Amino acid sequence: MYTITGLTKQYRQAKRSVTALDGVDLEIPDGQLVAIQGPTGGGKSTLLQMLGALDRPTSGSISLAGDDLSTLSETKLGRIRATEIGFVFQGFNLIPTLTAQENVEMALVPIGTPRAERETRARAALASVGLAERGSHLPAELSGGQQQRVAIARALVKEPEVLLADEPTGNLDEETRDEIMDLLEGLWRDRGLTVVVVTHDTAVAKRAERRLHIANGKLKDVTTRR
Repeated sequence: MYTITGLTKQYRQAKRSVTALDGVDLEIPDGQLVAIQGPTGGGKSTLLQMLGALDRPTSGSISLAGDDLSTLSETKLGRIRATEIGFVFQGFNLIPTLTAQENVEMALVPIGTPRAERETRARAALASVGLAERGSHLPAELSGGQQQRVAIARALVKEPEVLLADEPTGNLDEETRDEIMDLLEGLWRDRGLTVVVVTHDTAVAKRAERRLHIANGKLKDVTTRR
């Protein structure tokens, strides 16, 4: 799925250069559940941005299913983000004035999906995360765990090959955290999705098939569970 070679990312801060990624080499095969841990500022979020085609490296290459994300045009990168990659964030990022159903449908608007199809696919996505009866509810009428389920449904409705989750349980209590991880692990097993989770929570990381650790921009493989 992903092949990364010599990936480096540097930023300018005031008068100095900061290296967020330092020569990262990584392969993630199709259908793997990966957790990435590391200290704040160690490079986790930068790496996830690269995997999500949200930023370009300073040097090195990153390919997704054979497409070199470091060289594609912005138009092609936008298409990949819209169709091949699903994103889940710690803050849910739901539009407060839209219902759960409408929030999920929004993921299909940029790719020109007809309205009737958007509605059908959004209902199916909500059902797949256990919220078939909550489609008409606004985010404020849902619990934190339910809001995150809506966010996962929004990511899934595109039928992506990859699901990228940035601290998806960071705003949840332990019981709800475990429920969300049960859901993500079930989707990984049942659909064969490639899932990458960035987390500070070791209990979450231990659920992954593979654990990576990044610090000072350098990545190492910690363990393979299965």
